[in-house]
Amino acid sequence: MIYPIVAYGDPVLRKKARNIEKNELDVVSLASDMFETMYAAHGVGLACPQIGKSLRMFVVDGAPMDEDMADFKRVFINPEIIDSEGIPWAFEEGCLSIPGIREEILRDPNLRITYFNEQWEAKEEELSGLRARIVQHEYDHIEGILFTDHISNFKKRILKGKLAGITKGKVDIDYRMRFPVKARN
Repeated sequence: MIYPIVAYGDPVLRKKARNIEKNELDVVSLASDMFETMYAAHGVGLACPQIGKSLRMFVVDGAPMDEDMADFKRVFINPEIIDSEGIPWAFEEGCLSIPGIREEILRDPNLRITYFNEQWEAKEEELSGLRARIVQHEYDHIEGILFTDHISNFKKRILKGKLAGITKGKVDIDYRMRFPVKARN
């Protein structure tokens, strides 16, 4: 099932998501739906808040970004970043919930994370480079943080009109979205 992507301005994107209890829901089915939704929107990561669910879960697949990341397809349930380190590096990021806006964002190049996969197996991984960046971006979503929170106030002022337009549904996209404010014609 393909979910509509929740657009910028929806309160669910600003809420810290809650942990999922084992056997509370079918995480295998939810993960499958999230991957299907993410691929339909041409993304490399998708967090539960982006489909309107305030749950600590996200999916990633780095293959579309780089062939060296063809093996980086994961489901993260109740993740916790244990540590992040290194000299922050800039990379242009975008977000399915904020279409048409891309900005250079500084993030630590290395992290260590614990999580459960869709079979409820406990995992701990050390990630670096683009893998770490994708995970940090999606992790921010379950913390109620958007990539635009990492840009300067000056850039935020410049983007204010575009962000307001996204909230109202004034975007040119090829995937389904759910907007908090309907555009008035």
